[in-house]
Amino acid sequence: MNIRTTRRGFLTGAAAAGAALVVGLKPNGSWAAAHGGAFVPNPFVRIDPDGTVTVILKHFEMGQGTSTGLTTLIAEEMDADWETIQIEFAPADTVTYMNTLMGVQGSGGSTAIANSFMQYREAGAAAKSLLVMAAAEEWGVDAGTVTAEKGTLSSGDNTASYGEAMAWVKEGATPNPVLKDPSQFTLIGTDHIPRKDSVAKTTGTATFAMDVMPEGVVYAVMQRSPKFGGTVVSFDDTAARAVPGVVDVKQTPMGVVVYGTNTWAAEQGRQALTVEWDFTNAETRSTSDMEAEYLAALDGEGLPARNDGDAAAALASAAKTIEAEFHFPFLAHAPMEPLNSVVQIADGKCQVWDGCQFHTVTQGAVGAVSGVGAENTSIETVYAGGSFGRRANFNSDYEVEATMAALALGDGRPVKLVWSREDDVRGGYYRPMVVHRVKAGVTAEGNLDAWHSSIATKSIFTGTPMGDAVVVNGVDVFSVEGVADTEYTIPNLAVDLRNMETPVSVLWWRSVGHSHSGYAMEVAMDMAAEAAGRDPVEFRQTLLANEPRTLAVLNMAAEKAGWGGDLPDGWGRGVAVHKSFNTRVAQVAEVSVTDGVVKIERIVAAVDLGVAVNPDVIRAQVEGAIGYGLGHAMRQKITFTDGEVDQSNFPDYEPLRISDMPKIEVHIVQSAEAPTGIGEPGLPPAAPAVANAIYAAMGKRVMRLPMVDDGIEFA
Repeated sequence: MNIRTTRRGFLTGAAAAGAALVVGLKPNGSWAAAHGGAFVPNPFVRIDPDGTVTVILKHFEMGQGTSTGLTTLIAEEMDADWETIQIEFAPADTVTYMNTLMGVQGSGGSTAIANSFMQYREAGAAAKSLLVMAAAEEWGVDAGTVTAEKGTLSSGDNTASYGEAMAWVKEGATPNPVLKDPSQFTLIGTDHIPRKDSVAKTTGTATFAMDVMPEGVVYAVMQRSPKFGGTVVSFDDTAARAVPGVVDVKQTPMGVVVYGTNTWAAEQGRQALTVEWDFTNAETRSTSDMEAEYLAALDGEGLPARNDGDAAAALASAAKTIEAEFHFPFLAHAPMEPLNSVVQIADGKCQVWDGCQFHTVTQGAVGAVSGVGAENTSIETVYAGGSFGRRANFNSDYEVEATMAALALGDGRPVKLVWSREDDVRGGYYRPMVVHRVKAGVTAEGNLDAWHSSIATKSIFTGTPMGDAVVVNGVDVFSVEGVADTEYTIPNLAVDLRNMETPVSVLWWRSVGHSHSGYAMEVAMDMAAEAAGRDPVEFRQTLLANEPRTLAVLNMAAEKAGWGGDLPDGWGRGVAVHKSFNTRVAQVAEVSVTDGVVKIERIVAAVDLGVAVNPDVIRAQVEGAIGYGLGHAMRQKITFTDGEVDQSNFPDYEPLRISDMPKIEVHIVQSAEAPTGIGEPGLPPAAPAVANAIYAAMGKRVMRLPMVDDGIEFA
């Protein structure tokens, strides 16, 4: 199976979507009438009579910087004024606002800039072209003499704002967009232009889903099964209804909903509920039982994901071999803003207010559940306080829950369903638990000649609407990505998979399969380098000789970190390099150890993501990904006792503390290649670089995450 050609293949229609969206850049034929006198040259740009340019964002903003990135692309080609250009989230409209790398309207997979780069540049250039042509005709000059700068057109003594020039554009005019040469860029690649969401978020004026409170709103919380797969047998709501502020209690297919005049009343009512559950089809095992089953599965035959050469024979004849067994727990996403959504069903229509990540899926699911259909379901997208994959899932679970709650209430009032932190930690979707065994062999000359990875985990995609595209001969490519598609040249490479079963719901988590495969690959790679008697960086350089871009980030990180230089006593330095979402990232970590206590001191990262649209945003994303990656590696885990989650909130699902955060340097490779993703690729190398540094400092290999479970104590 060729993993390289099937990556993200489940998100179909990219080529067809790209063709359709070129057509979408043409004028919409009704520029002024439907927009209160505004000029709307294409679906991505609006110009108001006062000259204000508004960028319509097809990707939502959850902190990843798309509101700045997409605006930069249009402002660059349009020569708009960065200080005054505005942003607005697009409505749910799959045809017009499709993610061309996914085939749906949605954000994820680090695709926002990658799929929009040319599209949004063309939209900006098309809008400017119409204005320039209109001004040239109005002034009686050649269009080639008209220049644009910060929202103003000029030719000789003639000047006009974009607002003035829009009135001169003739209905049906066809743009002739010419994109700038990169040498002409004034915004793309420019450092430290202000983010478009910073002021609103800093002043508290940004609207998040939690802020949405329509007139007449009823608040709701849901009692879900304490074990995954459990169902309601019966419930007693007598005590719940007696709680002041509780207005109703209803059963839905997903649990028992308590409605209140405020969230607190609804929550207190939920606590007063008595529910009897049927756990016949539920998960009832403890983590230790699951782990034993995973280990037993690894002793049996696996499904082949890659098989180059003869790994078994090469291992048998190797001069030296290494063996490692890595354990990765379930992980919650735990975004800062808990899940919540508002749904109103009235007059044959359904309105959703949501920090919506997958518009197409949500519109379809909510339309079906509400009974009004997708065509009568509208979504008002607002800011989301983080996601890390959680707000996008196959079922639009929390939006559907809110829809069911509104449907059950049945009086047309908007219902705001809120998940508590405990709801999310105990009953949401998780990064799957994984056990990953590695065997590697080196020759007498110190070359890596054999590698065998055996992985046991639950598939994210099997049995879902997207499964047919990414599950090939039983192998979910996301279970083995990062290993089966490694860029290292290894003559004899075998990767096989065991698909484990559990009612526990699993989902993509920041960097998906790379979040665990990157760790196993890079820690085992250090072990192989040690067995070969070679420096870890030099060992990797040889293996990456055929991958110049990845080799370049490795070299840059090593150089910037001073690889091979002196360190204080008790310090260690480690390296990791990984490609994910077509972006290459290398990191060098430095740790100190005092009386057996580890402190992560410094991480130096190098990244190649093609054209760097917003370098400051890129650095922020890499810094955030490192922090998120270290948080899971150091302390976080989801465990089960008799099928119930042990953790409940941040005290026992402990996030990274500010005191844990190391000094971080991010270096960006200058590139003219098409931009790739940045939201996720900074995560996979962080934990293994730290693990390799810990070994260098104290001689201990960390095989079990979180690291505290493998005996590592952090300052």
